Amino acid sequence: MQGKQAWPAALAAVLVIAIGSVSAAAGAAPARGRHHRAARTLQAVRREQALVLRGIAGKRLETWRWERLMGRRRTRSGASERRIASLAYRQWVLRLWTRRAARARRLALHPPRLHDWLCIHHFEGPWNDPGAPYYGGLQMDLEFQQTYAPDLLRRKGTADHWTPLEQIWVAERAYESGRGFYPWPNTARYCGLL
Repeated sequence: MQGKQAWPAALAAVLVIAIGSVSAAAGAAPARGRHHRAARTLQAVRREQALVLRGIAGKRLETWRWERLMGRRRTRSGASERRIASLAYRQWVLRLWTRRAARARRLALHPPRLHDWLCIHHFEGPWNDPGAPYYGGLQMDLEFQQTYAPDLLRRKGTADHWTPLEQIWVAERAYESGRGFYPWPNTARYCGLL
């Protein structure tokens, strides 16, 4: 009789063990899921960090490109976003460089005496005029180009290869250096600038 009573007890023990192992396995699955979700979140954060760093580099270069066009000193950069790994800090730096790039672009697209330069251009040649000894829409000679735009002359050639905006900013640099509109004596008179 004892054998018959032991059988249900053994069955109950086996069921308890089986149910316990099933519930333990069920409890382990969420732990693995949490680990997998954490790994995916970490990857997403790393991707976001990389995107923000690329954005900062792009906006910094854009700012410097506009500043170079205007002949202005480059905005300093300590590249602190490389040393400080905080995503929030890096996003702040990206917003800072985005504002700087927008401001530099706005300034570059609106030279101080744009209307005056366009008037002078109206009486000079086309923007891509290759006729030596004067080049471009503001008819700049080689000495003028070497003095006020040596980097453009080196990178792009004579003024007839420069954009109109580049030509205007080179003329603006000459103006700001104290030469005024005197390099264009006749057309500046036509425009009422002399």
